Amino acid sequence: MPIKIYNTLTRNKEDFKPLQEGKVSMYVCGPTVYNYIHIGNARPAIVFDTVRRYFEYKGYAVNYVLNFTDVDDKIIKTANELGEEVPELADRFIHAYLEDVGALGVKKATHNPRVMETMDDIIAFIDKLIQKEYAYEADGDVYFKPRAFEGYGKLSHQSIDELRSGARIQIGEKKNDPLDFALWKQAKDGEISWGSPWGKGRPGWHIECSAMVKKYLGDTIDIHAGGQDLTFPHHENEIAQSEAMTGHTFANYWMHNGYININNEKMSKSLGNFVLTRDLIAHHDPQVLRFFMLSVHYRNPINFTEELLESAKNSYERIKTAYHNLEHRKQSSMNLVDDTDVWVPKIDEMKERFESDMDDDFNTANAISVLFDLSKEANVYLQSKQTSEKVIGYFQETMLSILQVLGINLTETDELLDTTIEALIEERNEARKDRDFARADEIRDLLKDKNIILEDTPQGIRWKRG
Repeated sequence: MPIKIYNTLTRNKEDFKPLQEGKVSMYVCGPTVYNYIHIGNARPAIVFDTVRRYFEYKGYAVNYVLNFTDVDDKIIKTANELGEEVPELADRFIHAYLEDVGALGVKKATHNPRVMETMDDIIAFIDKLIQKEYAYEADGDVYFKPRAFEGYGKLSHQSIDELRSGARIQIGEKKNDPLDFALWKQAKDGEISWGSPWGKGRPGWHIECSAMVKKYLGDTIDIHAGGQDLTFPHHENEIAQSEAMTGHTFANYWMHNGYININNEKMSKSLGNFVLTRDLIAHHDPQVLRFFMLSVHYRNPINFTEELLESAKNSYERIKTAYHNLEHRKQSSMNLVDDTDVWVPKIDEMKERFESDMDDDFNTANAISVLFDLSKEANVYLQSKQTSEKVIGYFQETMLSILQVLGINLTETDELLDTTIEALIEERNEARKDRDFARADEIRDLLKDKNIILEDTPQGIRWKRG
């Protein structure tokens, strides 16, 4: 059975047909690195890592590219506020991102391109668009002309006139049409910048991904993915730039994950319900957080509450307990009975259900239901007076193969991440300032239990592992 993918471009589920037999080229839009990631950033990292894992499970070789936006307005503003250089700030938060998603079981990408390292390719891409009259220079800025590209709006399913009605020319912009968007921005005084045929400046947001896709994956790719919020304008503009420049289809399949709500409200800084991933990891098993994220189909919105996270923890523990019960029984199993003819077909049937669910647009929620059924049947089997090591082993093998696709492991880990320790120390400092000594003591004891030694110095608190 072929894998079916819901394609945002066509709004239909389509059979996946790769450009090259046995290979998948996949590009996922990564974070703008000016802060620690929130759980909205964590969801696509987990979701599309799982998509990649399933392709690999099915035998595909996946070229998986996830980019970092390491220069833009937010990064420059944050660097100025903190008195840091832009490259150093970006390095710090890229390291933190990789550490956070690594804790969540996300595999390393094949490539992690950065804007600063792709500048020559970006400039050449823009220059080609100007030559083909899809873009124009205006006093050091360069703009793309969506009206010159037939089909603009096809991803977001909006007409050019509908898009035009909401567009405005901001003060200081030199574009000819409100729909035109920046490919290159002239440098302001004191800003980090690069030389170009149009003067010193830096790229606009949208062009970077088009240049990176072309450099690392080619003119046409199998899958382009990201959060639902990127559909317009970011991904719409990527299509226009790339197809205008190359004359080829940019991506055959577009995948977008749904939003995250916090206690039934959309997560936003203005509502004060912004949840950083590292704060969650500091207080919850990251495996449980990943399990929670995959318990809802990726295209659906997901509601985050502490109660739902606790429910996910209980579900995860049920599966873990069933697996460890199998392991315990295997040690004492005498192989006095051969019941493989009864149990192996049952296990195979559940494995086939798992593959059918994942083939249907990567339905991880149903895949987790298969894990529950496997755990339930395993518990039934273990009630038998006599068990077969072969059957127990096959239960375990099947559970582990599904868990590996989902990126979930059942091993215990007690070591805290560096970013988690620093977050806890920062929280303890704030608690002490607020005279919340009970919370401060609780964090101190937690760190002590994890063998983290705190040292007071004139420069502040330092820590080391004991």
